[in-house]
Parts: sequence; C-alpha cells; structure tokens
Amino acid sequence: MTEHYKRKEAMALRYNEVADDAPEIVAKGKGLVAEEILERATDHNVPVYEDPALMNLMSELNINEKIPEDLYQAVAEVFVFIYQLDKKY
Repeated sequence: MTEHYKRKEAMALRYNEVADDAPEIVAKGKGLVAEEILERATDHNVPVYEDPALMNLMSELNINEKIPEDLYQAVAEVFVFIYQLDKKY
C-alpha cells in the first residue's frame, strides 16, 4: 500500500510523573478515529508528534495499557519534544 493511500493512525498518551509509573495510552485509532484524535489534540493545543516507526512499535498496545519498558527510550524522546515545545511558548 502506498503512503498516499495508507490509513492514518493516531495514539494519545498520558503521563503524570507523580502519579504514574509509566506513560499510558488513553486513545488509539485508525482512519476517521485517528483524524478525530488529531483534531481534538489540535483543538486543545496538544502537541502532535509524528513517528511512523514508533507508531508501528506501539500498534499492538491497547487503550489503558502502560508503555512497556522496552519502549521507554522512544517514548521519552516524544516527551522531550513536547517539553521543548512548551518552553518555546
């Protein structure tokens, strides 16, 4: 399937360093659901980070599931990206 016709995928994470031991998936979807997740993120000024390789690694995880330890490094890079954006604004 070419990139042009590939269905969009999206996932939303939540992490509270005080209350959580690992980031958690709070929303996940493909196609129209992915578009809704991205639209809500935009509407609420939530940064969007695009990484197809990471999405592929995390695609087997479910909503309300914690990120496994072997993905901590990759997910940490997402949070660094978001932190750097927050510092700019």
